[in-house]
Amino acid sequence: MARLHLFDLDGTLLHGTSAPVEISRQLGREAEAMALDLAASTGRVEPPEYAAQVRALWAHLTEAHVTAAFEGAPWLTRIREVWAAIRQEGDYCAVVSLSPSFFVERLLGWGAHAAYGSRFPAIPFTEPVDPAGVLNPAAKVRVADVLCREFGVTRADCVAYGDSLSDKDLFGVVSVSVSINGDGHLSGLATHAYEGKDLWDAYELVRGAR
Repeated sequence: MARLHLFDLDGTLLHGTSAPVEISRQLGREAEAMALDLAASTGRVEPPEYAAQVRALWAHLTEAHVTAAFEGAPWLTRIREVWAAIRQEGDYCAVVSLSPSFFVERLLGWGAHAAYGSRFPAIPFTEPVDPAGVLNPAAKVRVADVLCREFGVTRADCVAYGDSLSDKDLFGVVSVSVSINGDGHLSGLATHAYEGKDLWDAYELVRGAR
């Protein structure tokens, strides 16, 4: 039976940061984005409000800013190699993140079978964020179920990789999970834990687990 590997983005594939922080850095608004991330990580700001506030920070955002943020971000090493190995095994890999889909979907070019994020208006922005398109932790489970149907697997065939509160719901429904540089919200939930900056080493923890 094939497996579906589900990767979080912020704090997981991105080491110690988030897509909104990296995007905001390009606009000189890094400090404000970091404050928003802190509020979100402690549950003081819900995803729709968070999305609206980062949208306000990005009033002058261009595709060039997004490209610079993506290319300059502190990614874990060997992401492409892990996804190539997953494909070679006949398995599937997807990224599911609360961050903007216009950033998350760039990872399709690195070998992910699917990439889901919160829907933002087209860049440059002329419209507000639609709260209905903003993902939350529970939505990660719903997206995982959609992907399971698409790839012909079940929750029991899933491996989740994450680091924080936004991954707690998903970790609670899959059979195998890897905390990557995780915080206390995943204590006792993850079946495996990894600290470091190399995704291959995290993948090795579960590569043979079926």
